[in-house]
Amino acid sequence: MNTKKHLLILGTASHVGKSAVVTGLCRILSANHKVAPFKAQNMSLNSWITQDGKEIGIAQAIQAMAAGIEPTADMNPVLLKPKGDRVSQVILLGEPYADKSAGSYYDSIEETHDVLRGALQRLADEYDIIVMEGAGGAAEINLYERDIVNIGTARLTDAPIILVGDIERGGVFASIYGTIELLPEDVRKNVCGFIINKFRGDPTILESGLTELEERTGIPVLGVLPHFKLRIPSEDSVSIGDKSSDDAGVHDVDIAVIRLPRISNFTDFEPLERMAKVRYVDLDDDLGTPDAIIIPGTKNTTSDLHDLMESGMAGKIRSFNGKVPILGICGGYQMLGNSIVDSGIEGGESARFEGLGLLDIDTVFDAYEKRTVQVTKTINECGPILGCINGEVVKGYEIHMGMSTSNRPVFGDDGCADESGLVIGTYLHGLFENQNVRHALIRYLAEKKGLVFEDEDIPEQDPYDELADVMRERLDMPRIYEMLGLGPEGL
Repeated sequence: MNTKKHLLILGTASHVGKSAVVTGLCRILSANHKVAPFKAQNMSLNSWITQDGKEIGIAQAIQAMAAGIEPTADMNPVLLKPKGDRVSQVILLGEPYADKSAGSYYDSIEETHDVLRGALQRLADEYDIIVMEGAGGAAEINLYERDIVNIGTARLTDAPIILVGDIERGGVFASIYGTIELLPEDVRKNVCGFIINKFRGDPTILESGLTELEERTGIPVLGVLPHFKLRIPSEDSVSIGDKSSDDAGVHDVDIAVIRLPRISNFTDFEPLERMAKVRYVDLDDDLGTPDAIIIPGTKNTTSDLHDLMESGMAGKIRSFNGKVPILGICGGYQMLGNSIVDSGIEGGESARFEGLGLLDIDTVFDAYEKRTVQVTKTINECGPILGCINGEVVKGYEIHMGMSTSNRPVFGDDGCADESGLVIGTYLHGLFENQNVRHALIRYLAEKKGLVFEDEDIPEQDPYDELADVMRERLDMPRIYEMLGLGPEGL
């Protein structure tokens, strides 16, 4: 493949900022070129549905948006969605393929290589530049012979590589140096630069360390990126730990999101963080006195429902029925109903599960089929929360197995509400990206507490431009352009 069209971003570990770096580069490079992101294999429960109904990791969708293009399945040809018990659902080119253990998945890794080659070639035929992302740490020496996303992508493309390290974790020099030493020689030779990410303070104090790192490796440090709050959706559940602090706790409205063991698409609730204190509550934690409770999506509804019941959290949620809004999204919606009948699709064996009984719905899993579609719906709910926007339109996307019956739909033919209008469930992910729904909920919660509803403070600058500006200021962009065979201005 033409290496001039490819750039590979690897990391010393998970959550070091690879996705953010790719996102920023996609925005910067797309000013003068047709740019696409690519990640051979992603393991994440935060996913996105493309216009043609394909499921990919949300990070690649975000990167495509930063590049000003529509996300496609070729940008993330393999998506692994962990279900528990060392089993993941394998999504190939946006379609459910099978549930596999790690061992059985790697047994067929050569077939997966063919899928990756095809996806990457199609992108290369259409775009000028492909900015590729690795996964986890690049130097997983036990996986080299079967790795497809770090070493595999590096060997397939022979692309220039930038290695990203996270200084916030500590030991960044050792992690970068150790990664370089452990990389296979044919991959190491293509590492053209380092980026140190998430630094707090004056970067001049790093100068002696940067100099020695360059002397020891012969590879330049391209820059030090500061720690700052990204206004783009989180890639996976590792990021929930970043939300445990009270960084956004200045708000008076308190929303508790139940942190299910297999929580998925928690990015649904990040838009609410601009207007409320959103906290993620483990099943064995004190629920406190929230103004609203949300049960999120999950990769395994029946298993998480069982854990919800056994932990006692189900009883805590029920105790707030009629007092505060209780909302369920996707799997959380299914849990709010009377029952779930699984024909072995979710748990491997046929079984019937009692739900929370807060919504008059029943859900059946009777086929290994997933509904993946972008949707536009009309609100038809006159309760105290959504009544003020009845008749308005919302957009979202569905990613679910199982079908639910409802005699009181909320969004077109989707969802259900109870008689009070305080318990609401829906299959719509991205619901709170809709300003009308977001404001309706927060307005209700604020006024119930005797607070004056205040419109959210939306920054003037586009979040992708904000990230790109930081990277332009802190990175040696001319050297990055050189890696791609571009002129000093990236033209």
